[in-house]
Amino acid sequence: MAGLLRGALVTALFLGLWQALVSFGHLPPYILPGPLRVAEALVANWRLIAHHAGITLTEVLIGMVLGAALGVATALLLAVSSAARYLIRPALVATQALPVFALAPLLTLWLGYGIWSKVLMAVLIIYFPVASAFFDGLMRTPPGWLDLGRTMGASPTRLLWRIRVPAAIPALASGLRLAAVYAPIGAVVGEWVGAAGGLGYLMLLANGRVKIDLMFAALLVLALLTLALHRGVGWLCDRLEARLD
Repeated sequence: MAGLLRGALVTALFLGLWQALVSFGHLPPYILPGPLRVAEALVANWRLIAHHAGITLTEVLIGMVLGAALGVATALLLAVSSAARYLIRPALVATQALPVFALAPLLTLWLGYGIWSKVLMAVLIIYFPVASAFFDGLMRTPPGWLDLGRTMGASPTRLLWRIRVPAAIPALASGLRLAAVYAPIGAVVGEWVGAAGGLGYLMLLANGRVKIDLMFAALLVLALLTLALHRGVGWLCDRLEARLD
């Protein structure tokens, strides 16, 4: 309850400062519309915004599932294979020197303007945080737990699934929470480069037609979608960690 009250107060303060900036700064609506104008655009165009939000949400959810699965599989491979750590890990780190956003035009060229170029953008952004966080968790299993498992005759496979993986779940949860924030960024950047739908596409369309209030309304919905996704992933991670305690 206290968290909700604090959030409401922060939101009210932000909206008040926003409206004061627009009113006292005499900013025209095509530069910065006030919150009331944005709210009116949101209500007037809610069907259009909901349609494009559904496209973006689909891209993000598919990208999160695929990116998280690929990241988990990579972390497990690195944890059990010294050869994989020698060959794959340096390449994995080196790929982060290349901005993922720079690949968006290529992905659009290769995969077209449909959903899959945006899904792959989300996968690429999600993959490294999940793989890195989970791998670190797997490699930081308390040595005493492993020694106890070996003393009781556990095989390397049982040590992995019964001790190392459960111990690494908090690290994986941290990576997934980051992924929930990063995934919409990847999808929207892909939509900016080339798309037939989505909130990023709608924002570009509204900006080109000087409908800045509609652009802000789409941006607001994107922010709310990201917050809801982060809270949902956090709730699932909390439930998983509670079951393992």
